[in-house]
Amino acid sequence: MTEWLVSIVPLFKTLHLVALSVWCGGLIALPMMLSRHGSLISQGDYKIVRHRTHITYTIIVTPAAIIAVIVGTWLIFLRQVFVPWLFAKLVFVALLLVLHVWIGHSIVRIAEEPGDHTPPSPYLPVTGVLACATAILFFVLGKPDLDGVDMPQWLLEPRGGHLPFAIPSR
Repeated sequence: MTEWLVSIVPLFKTLHLVALSVWCGGLIALPMMLSRHGSLISQGDYKIVRHRTHITYTIIVTPAAIIAVIVGTWLIFLRQVFVPWLFAKLVFVALLLVLHVWIGHSIVRIAEEPGDHTPPSPYLPVTGVLACATAILFFVLGKPDLDGVDMPQWLLEPRGGHLPFAIPSR
């Protein structure tokens, strides 16, 4: 069982990277798509753009976000990574989730209030997504030494619970 878990970690890492890339790419593309929801476009064009933003959000971006979060969580426990840089990375993942929800809220408001709601400028959400993605990459690839930051002890060690399978050693 342990060998199987050791062999699946690279697959999980690849799946996580792909899902995170699709998620971030979608969160960059969606505000650009939302900016096409202007009052000057025809009803037919409005319907096409609204349908495409809705499909992109619900069929591509949201499942990628769910996969990225679930696989990333599994990787934390499989690799037993309980270090301060991980928690800093999780703050930026949480901010990425907030941006995801905000963009989804804008898509819903545009669908429900076609003439009354103007989408936000794409620069703010795109800048936020790029900042979060850059910070996530910085923490994951750089693994900076944040030992000087005081973290609660309960965040730095496992709680003593057992996973339903054997955990491979590092």
